Amino acid sequence: MSKQVQQVAIITGASRGIGAAVAARLARDGFAVVINYASSADQADRLVGALRETGARAIAVRANVASAAEVTQLFDTTERELGKVDVLVNNAGIMKVAQLADTSDALFDQTFDVNVRGSFNTMREAARRMNSGGRIVNFSSTALALNMPGYAIYNATKAAVESFTHVFAKELRGRHITVNAVAPGPVATDLLLDGKTSEQIAHFASMPPLERLGQPDDVADVVSFLAGPDARWVNGQVLRANGGLA
Repeated sequence: MSKQVQQVAIITGASRGIGAAVAARLARDGFAVVINYASSADQADRLVGALRETGARAIAVRANVASAAEVTQLFDTTERELGKVDVLVNNAGIMKVAQLADTSDALFDQTFDVNVRGSFNTMREAARRMNSGGRIVNFSSTALALNMPGYAIYNATKAAVESFTHVFAKELRGRHITVNAVAPGPVATDLLLDGKTSEQIAHFASMPPLERLGQPDDVADVVSFLAGPDARWVNGQVLRANGGLA
C-alpha cells in the first residue's frame, strides 16, 4: 500500500491572531503548514517551534503578499521544503479606520495593496501551482455588511475579495478546487483591540446576539471546515462567522 502524502497549507499573515490560530488548527488536522509573515519574524519562529513540538511539520516564510515576486518565492519555498500546495488561506490583511474624506492616498494604497492585491497575487499563483482538489479560503469581514462610518476603504477591499471568491470558484472549473471566504465579526485580536477604549470593546462585544467577541479559535474552526473534506460541496460562498451579528 502506498504511503499517503501529507497535504500542505499556506496561511498568509499567520504569525499572530486569527492566522496563528488557523495554522495551529490546520496542523492539528494533519496538514504541513507554512506560516507566512511580512515582518513578525520572532512570532512566526515561535509559532513554528511550538507546532513542531507537537509533531507537526511547519516552516515560516517571509513574503509581502502585495509583491507578486515574493508570492512566487513563497510558493517556491513551500514546494521545495514541504511539497505542492493543497490549501491556501488568505488571512493577511490590514484594517485602519478613517473617514473617507480623511483617508490619505498612502493609506488607500496600502489597504488595497495588502487586502486586494495580496489576495489576487496568491490566488493567481495558486491557480498555476495548486494541486487539483485543493481549497482556497479567503478572508472578508462582517464589517462589509454593517456599513459603519470609517470603514469605507476597508469595506471596499473586502467587497473586492468577495467578488474574487465568487468568480474564481467558477474559473477553476475542472480542477475540483473550491474557493470560499469567511467573514468574521469582531474578534478579540490586536487588530480589533489596539487603540480602543474598554467602552468601545464592550460595545463590540454586545453587538452579536451571542453577546461576546469572537475568539481566534472560533474562526479557525470555520476555516478548518472549509479546508477539509466535509466542505467538498461548498464552493463560491461567503460564510459569515459572526455570532449572528449580521
